[in-house]
Amino acid sequence: MTHSTEAGARLPRDTLLMSEVGKPSRFRRLILTLKSMGGPLLAGAAAAFTFPPLHLLPILPFAFLVLMRGIDRAQTMRQAAWAGFAFGFGLHAVGLYWLINAILIRASEFWWFVPFPSMGCALILAPFAAVPAALCRVVPAGWRRGVLFAALWTLCDMGRLFLFSGFTWNPLGSDWAFHGLAGDVMIQPVAWIGVDGLTLLTVILAVTMPLERRAMVGGGIVLVVWASLGAARFYGLQAQESVASGNATSPTVVLVQGNVPEQEKISRADMQAVFERYLRLTRQGVVQAVEETGRAQGPAHPVVYVWPETAFPGVLEEDAFARSMIARTASGATAGVIGTLRIGSDQHWRNSVVALDEDGKVEGVYDKATLVPFGEYQPRFLPLQVVPGGGMTPGPGPLSWHLSGLSAVGPLVCYEVIFSGHVVDRHDRPDWLVNVTNDAWYGNSAGPRQHLAAVRLRAVEEGLPIARAANTGVSIVYDARGHDLGRLEWGVTGVLIRALPAPLPPTPFARFGQAIPVGLCLFAALVTFPWRPRKSYGRGS
Repeated sequence: MTHSTEAGARLPRDTLLMSEVGKPSRFRRLILTLKSMGGPLLAGAAAAFTFPPLHLLPILPFAFLVLMRGIDRAQTMRQAAWAGFAFGFGLHAVGLYWLINAILIRASEFWWFVPFPSMGCALILAPFAAVPAALCRVVPAGWRRGVLFAALWTLCDMGRLFLFSGFTWNPLGSDWAFHGLAGDVMIQPVAWIGVDGLTLLTVILAVTMPLERRAMVGGGIVLVVWASLGAARFYGLQAQESVASGNATSPTVVLVQGNVPEQEKISRADMQAVFERYLRLTRQGVVQAVEETGRAQGPAHPVVYVWPETAFPGVLEEDAFARSMIARTASGATAGVIGTLRIGSDQHWRNSVVALDEDGKVEGVYDKATLVPFGEYQPRFLPLQVVPGGGMTPGPGPLSWHLSGLSAVGPLVCYEVIFSGHVVDRHDRPDWLVNVTNDAWYGNSAGPRQHLAAVRLRAVEEGLPIARAANTGVSIVYDARGHDLGRLEWGVTGVLIRALPAPLPPTPFARFGQAIPVGLCLFAALVTFPWRPRKSYGRGS
């Protein structure tokens, strides 16, 4: 009796660790899960250093090795999901650290919100890494699990398009957009498979190369073939672009970088001085561009001046006097593209870009179609109003302007350039793209460089040159191969003048869009399953 009483007294303490004989209690499982998340969390944080502008790609195989070991060692799919969640949280918390800068600009109003942008976004995005980590366990460990994980990772990454108003920032395929010739070569495959296809290939290499020596050698061969094909396309198209550069309606662009601090834009303390700065720079750039096109051999290119996102400190569409001043200042230019706010017929605000003809008349209007979550657009579930004025109203989507004397142009406002396969009107393909932006919100950080990488990738995907005017930088012109034709760096006040080359023929990705990377992911997933025919047995077996 005494023995049984003593055993009974010990039972409550034992059950803290064991719910049944040989099975861990819930508390014990929680502790084990938290321990197992530490490695993937640090690995995800390290993987963020492969994003622009650092591009430390050798980190990626080691980071995914830690994650895949965590998935393999997990006792259940739930534990594997937690490992993926931790990896995704670390990846995005570090990769999006710069979001805090936007809150610091208005710290007096939103000081309480400072910890939330990067950490909150990481919490929202982490499940997109948890899902592939859990589901890849349906196949055996090894190359099959790694390839299935890569396919599921890419599909989930593409699924971020449907998160709120969309947030496809920093796909791993953008890791290859190095500055300079190396990046020019390595990003060429996006013309065939898009940046999401590049993400698929990147993750496959990262998870399979550490498996064994043969996999490492095979991955090295893939990289050599990749670079060879990229170089062949890049240099092969160089000659094609030089032959086609005589298109008389391809413009010379004058990108005006006013370099206005965001605090100054918000306070609206001296709007007249800001306006005069843009007028002065525009006049300087247009005069130089007209002189250069006049001296050039062959047909003179039309001249287009471009002001960044919300550069005009007012509502340009309703200010005829300001438009006439701009037109007189830009005398000699064919057209102007100016970022401005606009009030629609429904009395809702739009973030817009307006095209002016040589007389200052409004010739085209484009309203930003995809708004920044929590910046220009607020999901309804938030209990507090964090977007000033209740947010913007989106426009209908991509379109092409057919302006007098110019080749067709597709306007894009800031953030919406990140959406692979959703930047042009497929039924009315433009000859070039113009992107106006204001990255001053995020300071001289990784954020503007990550945004810039997206611009470059869109040029290659669509086979279209793109001119980008940024308030504080980087203003840049890329040709249809994603090659840098000239830039104004961060924090510089000035103008950039470049003649745009002609567009390339539509790329495979421009023709078929996201169907290509989706198809590649489905194929990769299918080959991971051990499809074996059933054996036929005789009666006597």
